[in-house]
Order: sequence, then structure tokens, then C-alpha cells
Amino acid sequence: MTAGRLESINASRGGVPKRSMFAALITERGIDGDRQRDLRFHGGPDRALVLFSLDLIRALQREGHLITAGATGENLTMSGIEWTAITPGTELLVGKVRLRITRYTTPCEKIACSFVNRDYTRISEKVHPGCSRVSARVLVGGVVSIGDPVELAS
Repeated sequence: MTAGRLESINASRGGVPKRSMFAALITERGIDGDRQRDLRFHGGPDRALVLFSLDLIRALQREGHLITAGATGENLTMSGIEWTAITPGTELLVGKVRLRITRYTTPCEKIACSFVNRDYTRISEKVHPGCSRVSARVLVGGVVSIGDPVELAS
């Protein structure tokens, strides 16, 4: 079983970057209080949350990218999980919250300032497999806090 840690919980009133918070209520709609500006591309049951890897963010920083937790719009930033194992259909436990990964999250130009030469495709699953954020459906909601364990559900 792969185990990790919730490192950052991120929300905004719309747009990026999302700002970190210590704890949050997660419902089938996502993080309570988080807003998306364009509901054609964000939100809804299959995109209630966006997840990303702090380990991958740190690797991108070593490449010279200005990316930080929440800068690309993810709601939950976690460490210690083998990110290539987080694929559509995978279920995760974040504390007591249960999530199902539904798809890879397509990057858009609004996050370009986080990347060298504004190349936001650096986190595109099609261009760089294993480097994408992922979207998730909330199967069981609840409160999460920074430091909560993250593990693949059995």
C-alpha cells in the first residue's frame, strides 16, 4: 500500500493561484468555499477536486519553474505517493475522505506564469505522461487537515 501525506489544501474565490488553508470541509461539490470561474471546464461531480503532487512540484522547481502548491489550481497537494499510480479509476483515502480519480486535468494558459517560457504543457498528460494534475469525484466527504494521511484505497 502506498502512503503519503496531505501537504496543502487550496481554495480561491475563482481563478489561480489558490491559497492554502489549514483544514477544509469536502463535499460532493469539492472544498466548501472554493469557487471556479468557468464551470464549462471546472467543477461538477467528476471534477469536484483537483489533486497534485508536491514531490512533482519540487522536481519542476528544480527544472527552474516558478510553480508552488496551489499555483496551478489544485485543491489538494500531497506528498509521498507514487504519482504515476494515480490514474483514472484509482480511489484514494485522504484522512476519512474517499475520492475516485476521474481524469487527467488539462492545463490552460491561465497557469502559464508558473512555468519557464510560459510552457504550461509541462504538466500535460499528453505531452509529459505522469506529470499531470488529476480530477476527482468525492465518494465520501468530510473534513481534511494538513498532515492527514493519503493512501490508495483497497
